[in-house]
Amino acid sequence: MVTPPAPVGFFPVESASSSEDMNTGDSLRSRTTNPAGAARRRTTSGGTPPKNSPALCRSQSFSREIGHAASETYLITRLAFTLLRYLGVGRRWISRLLALGLYAMFLMPGFLQVLYQYFFSSQIRRSIVYGDQPRNRLDLYLPKNIESPKPVIVFVTGGAWIIGYKGWGSLLGFQLAERDIIVTCIDYRNFPQGTISDMVEDVSQGISYVCNNIANYGGDPNRIYLMGQSAGAHISSCVLLKQAIKESKGENVSWSVSQIQAYFGLSGGYNLTNLVDHFDRRGLYRSIFLSIMEGDKSLQQFSPEILIEDPSASNVVPLLPHIVLFHGTEDFSIPPDSSIAFVDTLKRVGARAELILYQGKTHTDLFIQDALRGGKEELFDYIVEYLHAGDAEALANDALAPPRKRLCPEPLLKLAGLVGTRIGLWFGLLYLPDAVKALINHRGVKRNCMPAIRPEPELEPMLKWFGKNRLGLNLNCQFAINWVTACSAEELWALSPSNCPVVTIVADVVSRGM
Repeated sequence: MVTPPAPVGFFPVESASSSEDMNTGDSLRSRTTNPAGAARRRTTSGGTPPKNSPALCRSQSFSREIGHAASETYLITRLAFTLLRYLGVGRRWISRLLALGLYAMFLMPGFLQVLYQYFFSSQIRRSIVYGDQPRNRLDLYLPKNIESPKPVIVFVTGGAWIIGYKGWGSLLGFQLAERDIIVTCIDYRNFPQGTISDMVEDVSQGISYVCNNIANYGGDPNRIYLMGQSAGAHISSCVLLKQAIKESKGENVSWSVSQIQAYFGLSGGYNLTNLVDHFDRRGLYRSIFLSIMEGDKSLQQFSPEILIEDPSASNVVPLLPHIVLFHGTEDFSIPPDSSIAFVDTLKRVGARAELILYQGKTHTDLFIQDALRGGKEELFDYIVEYLHAGDAEALANDALAPPRKRLCPEPLLKLAGLVGTRIGLWFGLLYLPDAVKALINHRGVKRNCMPAIRPEPELEPMLKWFGKNRLGLNLNCQFAINWVTACSAEELWALSPSNCPVVTIVADVVSRGM
């Protein structure tokens, strides 16, 4: 049984830009619900502008934005110091942080254009309040012309459960709005402000707000789609399954899974028990990850792949919408095996599921670099065609639509791609060469004792260079696996108390190949 939620007392829908410039009717203009204030309405005189004048509305909206930004900045700063106490001074997360900084620097020309749109476009309604918890806000991206109800995507951004923010979806939001699709980007509490239960609760409440209110903004409540990227794909898939479980038990809910026409998961992780060690090797340390996920015992509870396999979930499967997962084959942040295994499990239990793999694409290519590159792109076109299926007029308009604008020069996109896939590994290769020498000599390991196992292609030139210039070794193209043929991957982890990044790389390659 679906029970609509009680309305939140105050919804600042207006953005910093002028909403009266929007030719979308009264239903799309700024709305403020303040019953107490309505009873105290007074007439104005002299030079004081009327209470509902556009100038005063814009001033109040801007003041709200500034106040909200200041409070959020203070909160994020305080939480950042809390997070630093968890992270300590580990080399791996520092190398990832440096890589992230370089990545953002290379893509800055595109990011600045999107940032300008975010604050000054008349097509966005920022920071709509959907709940009473911190960060319970969402952004709404509207097409220029809303003469008929439009399909809606509810988008949940990623950010490793730590740095997620609704603004990360602005590029997708603006580009889909150009194709007559409404996009809502949900913000939610991140760690350490909240743990996974809080994130799932926030996103579920955000979806509830959209399902029950989107018609007021020109959206079609019968054409709502849910999408998540990276950590957002994990959270949103958890929300979908847990909501279906509640419905299968007859619990009262504020929104129904039947209102979601399809689920799109982009570069997500769906079995946390298989990802703990992987994330630890990449800088999201086990202790932090388990704190986010509320302990080791909760990993299964928040793993959609495991939840759907539970025999007690047999009544849940018929409730689920069509599930489509997207993943790049060169994604080293969350390996594509995560999506492959989840789709296999979904099909095995009878759910409607589909997997689309993109050859050579990394974790950020599909969501950021390809979008900044503009032009035609498979993932974007697939989503647009899926949402406009059955709408002949919309499909005809899509065929005539100009290609997406390029926002960043190709050389910078290439450099960003290089940083995203390799720079973290380069930082790791420069750490602790003595630990690698100890690894090579450990237990008298001999080279060429077994057939070589080929590493990831991107690691070959790095480790060849590292072996020759840092260790004085001549490594052939088959490289370092022959160093450690007497060791299992588990033994390699134990070799270095400091968990040297180079040992991490070699052990990772061994574990892939053995």
